[in-house]
Amino acid sequence: MINKNGQPESERGTTLSDIIGFLLSLVFTAIPYYLVVNKVISGATLLATILGFAFLQMAIQIFFFLHLGRGPKPLYNVVFFFSTMGIILVVIGGSIFIINSLQYNMSPRDVTKKLAQDESIYQVGGEKTGACQVTLTNHKVTISNGKVSPRQTQAHLCDTLTFINEDETVREMSFGTHPAHQAYSGNNDLKVIKNHPKTFTLNQAGTYLFHDHLNPAINGEFAITP
Repeated sequence: MINKNGQPESERGTTLSDIIGFLLSLVFTAIPYYLVVNKVISGATLLATILGFAFLQMAIQIFFFLHLGRGPKPLYNVVFFFSTMGIILVVIGGSIFIINSLQYNMSPRDVTKKLAQDESIYQVGGEKTGACQVTLTNHKVTISNGKVSPRQTQAHLCDTLTFINEDETVREMSFGTHPAHQAYSGNNDLKVIKNHPKTFTLNQAGTYLFHDHLNPAINGEFAITP
């Protein structure tokens, strides 16, 4: 059947489909808004959730209002659409991953110091790299039942600090305040799982905060004196 605009009725859709599309659009706009405003989730999880709802929102607009799949060769159009979207998601996802990695890992000063410490390179051409020649006292910070012990650690330059997780929950120990993380001597997010402690060298003097990125209430600080 041809409508007054010269379009086949099957391509135009119905009033009911338009109403359904409109209501779904409202729902998929309200949910991410609620998640952001009420800080229900954060970080990469929030970003992935928003992108997921954005994709659903786009699909609603295309299927309910642009009526993809109702015109000539509907299967061909749908396959072509999803193939294009797959390529776009791969490009966007890869770009976000690369930018995120650059942000956290590509500070030349921090990366150089971490590499020097990992390789025990104390001097290069007679100039100190900032790495410790030897490590001294080891300090332990234990996370058990969601609590940090001790909350404050006093240490000296070239001591080491070990995060020990006694809970089943994976901890992502970050430095600085949440969500504005900072690197400590090239170290960013340290994933600490049960029975697999993480140790790093305190080769940078000062007072530093740390917290669990997945649960910022788990936090503390360490102070390093020369």
